[in-house]
Amino acid sequence: MNTKRFISLIGAFILFTAFVNGNKPSYKFAVLKYNGGGDWYANPTSLPNLVSFCNESLKMNIDSEVDEIAVGSSELFNYPLVHMTGHGNVVFSEEDTQNLRNYLLAGGFLHIDDNYGMDEFVRNEIKKVFPNKELVELPFSHPIYNQSYKFPNGLPKIHEHDDKAPQGFGVIVDGRVAIFYSYETDLGDGWEDQDVHNDSKENRTKALQMGTNIVQFALMNN
Repeated sequence: MNTKRFISLIGAFILFTAFVNGNKPSYKFAVLKYNGGGDWYANPTSLPNLVSFCNESLKMNIDSEVDEIAVGSSELFNYPLVHMTGHGNVVFSEEDTQNLRNYLLAGGFLHIDDNYGMDEFVRNEIKKVFPNKELVELPFSHPIYNQSYKFPNGLPKIHEHDDKAPQGFGVIVDGRVAIFYSYETDLGDGWEDQDVHNDSKENRTKALQMGTNIVQFALMNN
């Protein structure tokens, strides 16, 4: 079965299970566990809060429980979307690299959110996964910025960090975005409980809305 056909079947399966299961969650997301010493476990409230926002705002049917999944695990294929974050080093073994590549080629979606400090490391590991692909900056007109919430200027700036403009990069495989990398925005901090970073309500709302766009794009429009 070719990759595009498999991806279409994934989308059909999501819609079918939502219909059959009724109120039972149709799918679940996970945080990616990786080696190298980087804190993959940063922002523990981020993804659960984003899931809650997606379910409430767009009536999605995502399991409120978020798993932790090792990059080399065969269970990786159970998740249509996996989120990765951290501040430091990232190392993928050969087995990790092959497993992640297979997952992405089979229709999986990886969102990487630089929590400040992982950029130089994660770029090297992405290159190991797809040696012949480049991280390309997605234009503001890209569908990922134009789902239920409109971001005509691209990613919102949640935390200042190096005072650079936020950028959204993608790795394009067979015409689809397999990896979306959000840089210099720190969406995950904006998804966290308000008392963790004391972000303004406006910034938290923007971060959650952009996160919802990523989810919607990954599941429905990619």
